[in-house]
Amino acid sequence: MTTRDSPARPTIYDVAQRAGVSKSLVSLVLRGAPHVSDARRDAVLMAIEELGYRPSRAASALASQQTRSVGVLIDDFRNPWFVELLAGLRSVLDPAGYTVSVADFQLEAASGRNPVDGFLAQHVDALVLAAEPDAALLKNVSVPVVVAGVRELGPATLPDADVVAGDDERGGELATRHLLGLGHRTIGHVSGRGGPAAHRRRGYERSMRQAGLEAIVAGTDRGTAEPDGYAAAVELFKEQPGLTAIVAANDVMAIGALAALDERRLAAPSGIAVVGYDNSPLAAYRHLALTSVDPHSREIGAEAARTLLARLADPDAPPRRALLEPTLVVRASTSPPRP
Repeated sequence: MTTRDSPARPTIYDVAQRAGVSKSLVSLVLRGAPHVSDARRDAVLMAIEELGYRPSRAASALASQQTRSVGVLIDDFRNPWFVELLAGLRSVLDPAGYTVSVADFQLEAASGRNPVDGFLAQHVDALVLAAEPDAALLKNVSVPVVVAGVRELGPATLPDADVVAGDDERGGELATRHLLGLGHRTIGHVSGRGGPAAHRRRGYERSMRQAGLEAIVAGTDRGTAEPDGYAAAVELFKEQPGLTAIVAANDVMAIGALAALDERRLAAPSGIAVVGYDNSPLAAYRHLALTSVDPHSREIGAEAARTLLARLADPDAPPRRALLEPTLVVRASTSPPRP
C-alpha cells in the first residue's frame, strides 16, 4: 500500500472538531486536568475512541516539559522478586499514562555505564530505585525519587526520597519463629550484602537471641544469588554439622541451600527445613514447595507508584516512609526436626 493510499493519522484538531470543542480543551482532557465539565470530557473521550486518536508522546513532552516516563533501577534481573514489583508499578502507572523503562544496575555497572545518567538523559519524570547503587551515582539526580523495597537508600543517601518497603526485620522474625515453633533449635541463616539481607538478618538474630539460642550466620560478605546461597550453606554445615533448619535471605539463595542439602542427602524437609524470602513464583513450584516470607512485592510496587504520582503532583510535600507488613506462606519445605 502506498503512502497516498494510507489513511491520514487523526490529529488533535480532528478530535476537537469531532467533539465540538477547542484544541486547548482536548489538551486539558488528555492531561487529566480538573475543572473540565463531565459533558465536555465525555465528548472528547468519545471522539478519541471513534477516531482512534493516539497522542504524540514527543509532542506532549515538548508542550508540557514532561515525558510521562519513569525509570526503574533494579539490582539483578536474575532475581524473580522484581517481577511482582514491576507488575505492581505498572498496575498504577500504565493507567496514568506513564511508560516504564527498566535497567539492571549490576549489568550496567559491569559495562562501565551509569544507568541513572542514562535515565536522566532520557528525561524521565521520576526514578524508582529498587537497587542500592553507590551514592556517587545519585549525586546529580534532579527528578523525584521513590525507593522501593530497599531502606538502606533512605534518609542517609537520599534525604528527600520517598521510601516504600516491606518490613524486612519483621519478615526475618516470622521465618525464624516459624522454625522455632516447629521445635528447631539449631537454625542457620544464609545471608549476603545489601540492605534487605541486613534487615532480614537482624530479625533472625533477634529471634534467636530472644529464644536463648546461638545465631549461626554465613555469607555476609557475598552476594544474594543462587551460588551465594549454596556457598553459604556449605559454610554453615562446616561450622555446625548438627544443623536442622535454614533461613535464607531470599528464595534464590534458598534454592542454592537446597542444592547443598541434596549433595549431603539431606533433602528438605525430612532432613533440613528451609525457609526462603520473597514468596517468588519459584517458591510455589510443586517441585520446590518452598516455605517463604511474602513481603507483598506487588503491593510495594503499586504503593511506590501511587507515592510517585503524589510526589509529581506535590513536589514540596514532606518525604514519605511506608513499611508494609509481611506474611509467611507455609509449604512443604518445613517440618519439625527428626527425632
